[in-house]
Amino acid sequence: MANALRVGCVISLCSLRNTTSYLPLLSNATRFRSKFPFFTLSSSQNSFGSPSFRTLSSSSIDEAVTTEAITGNASGEAESSIRDSAGLLDIRVGRILRAWKHDEADSLYVEEVDIGEPEPRIICSGLVKYIPIEHLQGKKVIVLSNLKPRNMRGVKSCGMLMAASDAKHENVELLFPPEEAAPGERIWFGTEDEKDNQPAAATPNQIQKKKIWELVQPHLRTDVSCIAMLGEHVMRTSVGSVACQSLQNANIS
Repeated sequence: MANALRVGCVISLCSLRNTTSYLPLLSNATRFRSKFPFFTLSSSQNSFGSPSFRTLSSSSIDEAVTTEAITGNASGEAESSIRDSAGLLDIRVGRILRAWKHDEADSLYVEEVDIGEPEPRIICSGLVKYIPIEHLQGKKVIVLSNLKPRNMRGVKSCGMLMAASDAKHENVELLFPPEEAAPGERIWFGTEDEKDNQPAAATPNQIQKKKIWELVQPHLRTDVSCIAMLGEHVMRTSVGSVACQSLQNANIS
């Protein structure tokens, strides 16, 4: 068959006799090409007034195969790079000890959060419009802990509570771990047996300088079961996966 293809055989579409009848074929040419990369539609017509297929040369086929291989490798390398970058984030199980409204910013809560350190973290979150304060007290949460501290209207915020939101950002829900998860446990993306393969977390300066969070964040979403995912990799604790309450296919930030 390969020899026949390389001599440039032509397949005529005998049943197509006018332009109108073969327009659907032309519109589907890309789909045909993806299934049969050694054929292409010719701009010329055959004796029946229909478009012709012609075979690509051996060099064209080799070029197409090489291009597809390079594209596939690049895609795989990009996914690996994003996952490696995610491994540099220090994402921890936390528990909100207490929360109150920011004195100088109506949209902000201030929370004291236990993430397994000697002292609780102070974190500011723009959740006032979305979550009643009574739903925060004592709640287990997910904390991105190696961001550089930010001054938020006079309060130094040392971390970020991770949350899911819909496309219009009208609904926001905090991510949460299984109830049995201990504050301070570091979270990873992958299978259960990959827990011990986590790299050391980057410093806050490295996170900022290399824009690691900006690289990873667009690839974080919930799935149809509201489980937090990095691409196809589950966001995990040692006792189960991380999730939100009800937002499916939602952005995570």
